[in-house]
Amino acid sequence: MDSYPAIEDHGLIGDLQTAALVTCDGTIDWFCAPRFDSPSIFAALLDKEKGGYFQIAPHDVRYVTKQLYLPGTPILITRFISADGVAEVTDFMPVTGERATDAHRLVRTVTMVRGSMRFRVECRPRFDYAREEHQLERHHNGYVFRSRSATLTFNPVDPVRRLISEQGDVHLEGGDLVAYGTLNEGDTGGVVLETGGAEPRIFSPEEIQGMFEWTRDYWRRWLERSRYTGRWREMVERSAITLKLMTYAPTGAMIAAPTTALPELVGGTRNWDYRYTWVRDTSFSVHALLGLGFTEEVSQYMNWLDERIREAGDHQDPLKIMYRVDGSSDLHEEVLDHLEGYRGSRPVRIGNGAADQLQLDIHGEALYAMHLADEQGIRVSHQVWKSTVRLVDWLCHNWDQPDAGIWESRHHPRNYTFGRVMSWVALDRAIRLATRTGRPGDMTCWTEQRNRIYNQVMERGYDRARGTFVQAYDEKVLDAALLAMPSVGFVTPSDPLWQSTLQAIERELVSDSLVHRYDPVHSPDGLPGHEGTFNMCTFWYVEALARSGRLDDARLTFEKMFTFSNHLGLYAEEIASTGEQIGNYPQAFSHLSLINSALTLNDLLDTEADARRRR
Repeated sequence: MDSYPAIEDHGLIGDLQTAALVTCDGTIDWFCAPRFDSPSIFAALLDKEKGGYFQIAPHDVRYVTKQLYLPGTPILITRFISADGVAEVTDFMPVTGERATDAHRLVRTVTMVRGSMRFRVECRPRFDYAREEHQLERHHNGYVFRSRSATLTFNPVDPVRRLISEQGDVHLEGGDLVAYGTLNEGDTGGVVLETGGAEPRIFSPEEIQGMFEWTRDYWRRWLERSRYTGRWREMVERSAITLKLMTYAPTGAMIAAPTTALPELVGGTRNWDYRYTWVRDTSFSVHALLGLGFTEEVSQYMNWLDERIREAGDHQDPLKIMYRVDGSSDLHEEVLDHLEGYRGSRPVRIGNGAADQLQLDIHGEALYAMHLADEQGIRVSHQVWKSTVRLVDWLCHNWDQPDAGIWESRHHPRNYTFGRVMSWVALDRAIRLATRTGRPGDMTCWTEQRNRIYNQVMERGYDRARGTFVQAYDEKVLDAALLAMPSVGFVTPSDPLWQSTLQAIERELVSDSLVHRYDPVHSPDGLPGHEGTFNMCTFWYVEALARSGRLDDARLTFEKMFTFSNHLGLYAEEIASTGEQIGNYPQAFSHLSLINSALTLNDLLDTEADARRRR
């Protein structure tokens, strides 16, 4: 690779246990196996020289590229267009199922639509984040890249000679494979990469077509379960597919993003590993998934969350903020000094040291999700309820203390207003659950502490001199997380206290409709530098505008956000001042909040339209 592609110049493919990123020029520059959080096999995204990649692209031809998804699927098509012809590379990963496996397939086929082109195939794996050496073995039917801890099998698709000719056009270069082949109009060729130690073999075109059709039909059948028929259907469905791609099928846990260390500021140090399951992120996804009708996914996640609640409640501990997809909680943070980072953005981190922070708000998100699921008939067992009671009892006695907050500050703990609001949500939803289901709980204590939190937030979380709710008690800094206050029911959208807060956020945190989380200059978070606007906060802003009755403003802001998505409808974590996408990619928070905003805004626009018709 000669340079780093833009973060948004990637498509995502996956098999519900891991995923890969594919650039607009046909390069897989990020792939971990056998799970999302496993060591990388291709990581040129984090070091173009050392990281490793797999490219299929025209050789010695000037071309332009276009990318699209096969409608209703995550099957990615990269089109190469030149004066010599038009070719398409199709990338997909057959779904592996709900049993964890080391065997995963990357299927890459090339079809010559018009004319003729010579292609270059480069497969340069670098196992374990480029920390392990490997050997390349030539077999009769293919090749095997073998390291100490993993193997990658390179399987040609018949007829082999079209893409990988053995007549002097295959070169083994120090453990890497470089091959050349010429395709003429109507020709197809391809490669299947397999993890898990499979013996190399030649795949027939019929096998490839069968895997393609099965994968296509799986995703279209899944998407047919969506009941969303409102405005912005295409963007909503693409976001739903993206969230599904980031879900680990064996447990139902959703990762925050399939990448690590993509910077919040190019060249900066805010480079975190997001390949884990945050209780906050996935709990917020429950509203989005239920709104679209995906109750099975919600049920699977709630089973995963129930286990985490049992672990915490049974030990009378708070929930951890994040876990691995299998529910384990060892997320030791480590710096990979040998990798230069995306466009020189160091350090490159794996693991996440924030995992052991106290963040009080996650209990609110967990109980919020449990309450929503219960309303749809997805109810917890007796044992899980007992653990939930112990967790809520713990919160009753521990909510009034400083914590690290929703943005995971690595500065000193503070009394964050949002943390108190979500602690109120936890107690309020626990009371509603117990009342609705007739299950036991210390209602007297829960109600008393819920009311104490409410009164405290109104007294200390609202700065009367400024006329706004603030990020933390006894401070004057604003925080975009406060935009969620009306949606969780803590304040009514028409309340003057909230309206003045919304106006202050617009003045200080909103830039051309995009929303900053907070101002790190006035709210130190223990890290140098600044960051872009946060996509989730912009979608929260859309909801806040809509709930406040400003539907025209909400709709314009929402549709402006579409201009910042990439060519495939995908979003990273943030938008830089240049308009580029930055941060880990694609980001679950961005896509789930897009869905929630679409659901809320669509319903309110329909209500307004009905009211006009009645008049």
